[in-house]
Amino acid sequence: MNIEHDTRLTSAEISYLWSVYISDTMSICVFKYFLLHIEDQNIKVLAEHALDLSQQHIKTVEGIFNDEGIPIPKGFTEEDVNLKAERLFSDIFCVYYMKNMVALGISNASITLPYIFRDDILSFNTKNLHSTIELNNEITQVFLEKGLAIRPPYVPYPPDVEFVHKQSFILEMLGKRPLTALETTCLFTNSLTNNIGACISAAFAQVAKSKEVKQYFLRGQEISTKHVKIFIDYLEKHSLPITIPLAINQDVTTSTESPFSDKLLMYHHLLMNRSGVSNYGVTISSCVRSDLVIDFTRLTAEILKFAEDGLNILIDNDWFERPPLASYRKKE
Repeated sequence: MNIEHDTRLTSAEISYLWSVYISDTMSICVFKYFLLHIEDQNIKVLAEHALDLSQQHIKTVEGIFNDEGIPIPKGFTEEDVNLKAERLFSDIFCVYYMKNMVALGISNASITLPYIFRDDILSFNTKNLHSTIELNNEITQVFLEKGLAIRPPYVPYPPDVEFVHKQSFILEMLGKRPLTALETTCLFTNSLTNNIGACISAAFAQVAKSKEVKQYFLRGQEISTKHVKIFIDYLEKHSLPITIPLAINQDVTTSTESPFSDKLLMYHHLLMNRSGVSNYGVTISSCVRSDLVIDFTRLTAEILKFAEDGLNILIDNDWFERPPLASYRKKE
């Protein structure tokens, strides 16, 4: 029995390819700029690998879109990067940035994977996921060799198997119940991502040309810094201190010459906001302590409002490229 399959791209497949193209054209601009200033040879090799992967992704997506008769998105081009700009970030920031972007890439590829059925797109997604995991492992090795790895806090091994008998395990509001290992991990990872976000926001505010864009990034720096403090306070109250790896005064130079267009800066921040909402959503679904759920829900609302304001700036300046849409069939 022969079963005919519709080989047109599905909504999942076209949205995945479109997002990869936009994000990787942005990454190409960023990594080309990084490579002009990274001094550490091991970190430079990582950036070269990341750049090569993004360039491969772009060629693959262009080939598929051309075959399907789909217009190639504009994304980001040489117009969006100033390779003559002075150094803005330290080598240490660059390697933490790559670690963060790799985590985002793995998350996006793995979320889409179960919903892809066409062989060529499935092959591309799988290869993309494998190569990104490989890059993550290379970055991790450099972290370990250079003593840059900030490990999540340690918790005791459980002595035996126990079951929870009291509702106070969930309704804990006074901080008496210890954090679970998963809650600890969520607080730790969100502290690190917001630390990176604070540095990026400070740097972008420093170089942005538009006053409105500059003010937006300053607001982002304030939000990220506040969130880091909230998460660290939770950990410290439970004797789980962590080291924050990046400092604005240390890892962001005083250069005011922008390496990127305001359009790229704003889109980059939009990606960070989306990633933050996703991370907080995972935390809310993973935590069982009500105080954590309440705090992360409140902070998610703050990020969503901030992201909405950023999207409005992109739209007002004709910087937001419209993603693929479903058909509109409603009769007037």
